[in-house]
Amino acid sequence: MAITKIVITGGPCAGKTTAMSWIQNAFSQQGYTVLFVPETATGLITGGVAPWTCGSNLDYQKCQVKLQIEKERIFEQAAKSMPSEKILIVCDRGVIDNKVYMTQDEFDKVMDFVGGNEVQLRDNYDAVFHLVTAAKGAKEFYTTDNNKARIESIDEAVELDTKLISAWTGHPHFRIIDNATDFEKKMRRLLQEISSFIGTTKPYEIERKFLIEYPDIEWLESQANCQRIEIIQTYLKTDNDDEVRVRQRGVDGHYIYFQTTKYRVNDVKRIEVERRLSESEYLRLLMNADTSMKQIRKTRYCLTFENQYFEIDVYPFWDDKAIVEIELSDENDPIKFPEQLKLIKEVTEDDYYKNINLAKNL
Repeated sequence: MAITKIVITGGPCAGKTTAMSWIQNAFSQQGYTVLFVPETATGLITGGVAPWTCGSNLDYQKCQVKLQIEKERIFEQAAKSMPSEKILIVCDRGVIDNKVYMTQDEFDKVMDFVGGNEVQLRDNYDAVFHLVTAAKGAKEFYTTDNNKARIESIDEAVELDTKLISAWTGHPHFRIIDNATDFEKKMRRLLQEISSFIGTTKPYEIERKFLIEYPDIEWLESQANCQRIEIIQTYLKTDNDDEVRVRQRGVDGHYIYFQTTKYRVNDVKRIEVERRLSESEYLRLLMNADTSMKQIRKTRYCLTFENQYFEIDVYPFWDDKAIVEIELSDENDPIKFPEQLKLIKEVTEDDYYKNINLAKNL
């Protein structure tokens, strides 16, 4: 059984409700059992539980976050009992959406209340897809009439959309679907992104890698739309040509763990499979580390800029350069680099800058 849990998020009037219908139709036809976790805030507010009816916003947020976590657990529990080989759980907003409606102090108190932390709750989802509000680039279609819980003006919708993107920045697979096309094509782009992620179609993302001058760390860490992630990557011994690595990913003592295996198909093609690990599984696999290769440690800055998602890797053995990667939907898509990132050259096809070769040669 393969269970994939994704989030559909976005600013007000972004098309989430319509997107759920498109997702249901598209993936049911492809053999998936599609489950939808309904938006928690709308249900609570229309039922009379709201920040303005509870004792305080903090009281309300404790209720909302706890209910949302429990709802997702119930859906996952139910999914495991279903006689289906492929299940797609679609969350109408994720736990981290709630962060934008709280102060940092309130958010910290909610985390203590539910016994969680931001890294684990954010990265608990396999992928996150953000639909940009119509207030950004399609103002003529912005309305509050189709959702009783929606009260934001156009300016407030833009501000909220930006905050949501910042809140989810740092997730391992975060995609932004903007309003550069008409609404139907926006929905089709969303389906393409989901299809590519779960592997129902041939992956079409094109990853490009660039060597840049050592970035201004102070500037990166001052950006609301940038998150720092600490990564430790260890390659394991194998009996064949497969490439197997385990990765610890997180910050401030809060981590998640992955195993990635690249299977050799022929001289030029490999299939990459990734799975989530528990901490105990990760520690056990570390016992099989390939000691002929260095462990790769790096600080990754995930930066959203102009609806693009950059991953900037800073290595401890370089003090004059770094690597930035970006995934594109089309090889002809233009890349808009922030002026603070100073490009040296593209190294997409340069094997020297691949992590496995850095591990071998440093």
